[in-house]
Amino acid sequence: MKRRELIQATVAAGVAAGLPLGAQAAAEQKTAGAVKRAVAKVDDGSAVNTPLAQRAGKKSVVYFTRDLSAAGLRKITAKVSSVLTGKVAVKLHTGEKGGPNILPREWVRELLANDIKNATIVETNTYYAGDRDTTAKHLDTLKVNGWTFCPVDILDADGTVMIPVKGAKHIPEISVGKNLVKYDSLLVLTHFKGHTMGGFGGSNKNISIGCADAHTGKKQLHAGATGQQWGISGREFMENMVDATKGITDHFKGHVCYVNVLRRMSVDCDCTGTAAEEPRVPDIGIFASLDLLAVEQASVDAVYDLGEASAPLRERMESRHGLRQLSAMREIGLGSENYEIVDLDKA
Repeated sequence: MKRRELIQATVAAGVAAGLPLGAQAAAEQKTAGAVKRAVAKVDDGSAVNTPLAQRAGKKSVVYFTRDLSAAGLRKITAKVSSVLTGKVAVKLHTGEKGGPNILPREWVRELLANDIKNATIVETNTYYAGDRDTTAKHLDTLKVNGWTFCPVDILDADGTVMIPVKGAKHIPEISVGKNLVKYDSLLVLTHFKGHTMGGFGGSNKNISIGCADAHTGKKQLHAGATGQQWGISGREFMENMVDATKGITDHFKGHVCYVNVLRRMSVDCDCTGTAAEEPRVPDIGIFASLDLLAVEQASVDAVYDLGEASAPLRERMESRHGLRQLSAMREIGLGSENYEIVDLDKA
């Protein structure tokens, strides 16, 4: 058995035995010998990705399945979708033209056709120049990528609206696509992967950058007071994303659920399209929760639990201070870093 296969088998065995994913490092090290679970640091020296066993506070439920298929997505989404009422916005990254790593369209088609009624995929135009920076080009890209089986609403096609952010660190109100407020609930359906600026792109990134309008909102996140297009990076950028996510999720008053799909995890975001680096990290599975921080933390923990096999993605997270997303979510009240895994494959 190859070293990578051994690591993956050990992680899978730990889950099957009922161990929390974040606590499997000890078993992994025992099996793989020299493989050591890193504890990531941010630039203030504080340990962000502490072992699950050392985290305090109320435990949130996070569902998990290894079944990376339409059936697996349907099964796990059903565990959290009861909060979805009225008109449902499904926020996912539909990708640049020909993007190889985006969520499979057939999975999403089956989910929406069978399980999520009155649903519309929602997106916003991009801050950077490309195939999605205008509504016309964006609609063409959607057709190229096969997002033609249900309505897709470009939220900022008809303007913007400001949403207040309670407890904001930097952004007291965030500008989002005007059409967002037409919806009653939000399904955050996320391809979890790396991100050039954010370190990792999970549900937090999908909500914040994904709902902010192309010009005003995304400029708030990326430029801030500097006025430069990409003037904000590192810790402040993570905090900006969390501010935006807080305002947007508060707007839906509990009618939000989160699904992170950990497959084809390139170090690059789906916004890089065909230029994305080929994934070098093994696929893991799907996580879902009603707690944003818990589902993000569980996803990060699962990556760390792969040890050496996840080195490229861990390096991307740490070099961009991406784990500041987690501590900033905790500070602003976006959930718990403590959780328990409900393994749907054991049922």
